[in-house]
Amino acid sequence: QVQLVESGGGLVQAGGSLRLSCAASGIIFRFNAMGWYRQAPGKQRELVAGISSGGSTNYADSVQGRFTISRDNNKNTVHLQMNSLKPEDTAVYYCGGSVIYTGKYDYWGQGTQVTVSS
Repeated sequence: QVQLVESGGGLVQAGGSLRLSCAASGIIFRFNAMGWYRQAPGKQRELVAGISSGGSTNYADSVQGRFTISRDNNKNTVHLQMNSLKPEDTAVYYCGGSVIYTGKYDYWGQGTQVTVSS
């Protein structure tokens, strides 16, 4: 079955960095679009960054220039490098994937908590 497992979340001070990773199994990874969403308390889940099977990337305006998404097709892993973190980046971050991205992903990980203190 499809499994996405996130890691790398934690507590960091404002201005710090974290690197999230998502390991995928049960899919032909290189054919899948992958991405990261986040959900803060009381807010809707929002797209943070996405990467297509061909490597094209897109970012939310709020993280452009601070976050970088990348993929390693040899290791079936997608990463999210987060720099210059702000308290408003605090959320549960979810990894998602699908063969065709149509505004939402077909499968999801369990999420990893990112907390940025001021």
